[in-house]
Amino acid sequence: MANPDFTAADLRRGETLFKGPCTFVKGVVDIDGLPRDGKPEIAFAGRSNVGKSSLINALAGRTSLARVSVTPGRTRELNFFTLGKDQVLYLVDMPGYGYAKASKAQVKGWTRLIRDYLRGRRELKRVYLLIDARHGLKDNDRDTMTLMDEAAISYQAVLTKADEPKAAELAKIIEQVSAELTKRPAAYPELIVTSARTGAGISELRAAVASLAPNAIVR
Repeated sequence: MANPDFTAADLRRGETLFKGPCTFVKGVVDIDGLPRDGKPEIAFAGRSNVGKSSLINALAGRTSLARVSVTPGRTRELNFFTLGKDQVLYLVDMPGYGYAKASKAQVKGWTRLIRDYLRGRRELKRVYLLIDARHGLKDNDRDTMTLMDEAAISYQAVLTKADEPKAAELAKIIEQVSAELTKRPAAYPELIVTSARTGAGISELRAAVASLAPNAIVR
């Protein structure tokens, strides 16, 4: 199923949340650097060049909150942003996986950081796993899904760049990804289809994030 139905109140709550401050706090390069204040976290993960930075910027209504680059693999740490008026929720921009112009040692380090974060982070309420609508699921996406399934971390798939495939091709990708999600124990069953360029699905994704925020954060 694609793009779950939200009430008008849900959509307003999402809009209100992302109209508030979204402030960079820190970049984390190892587990010891993770925040220790107990705030709930939602994270965005995906293959390099999946359009993660563009999507985060579209959600926040900004052009340069998350770095957008033509070079895949530029996000090389866990970037933490406080979100909302009361700043009691963290948005986490994770390093892209699958490609990076870096040494093998650096790539190994980022991969270990991602795995350690996904395995043992109590504050992590949901991961939004971004899937390129032009290509569908790849093996490294499935590896990440398996890791989250084993760690019992709730995650929801989000198709990016949905404006690029033709309608029939997009429908086929939606069907294929949705079918695979039903077999995954930790996957949220509904797929969100987005385009940072056209704005499609952005309101729904904002509402989904807001549903995980403490009530005090959105008034």
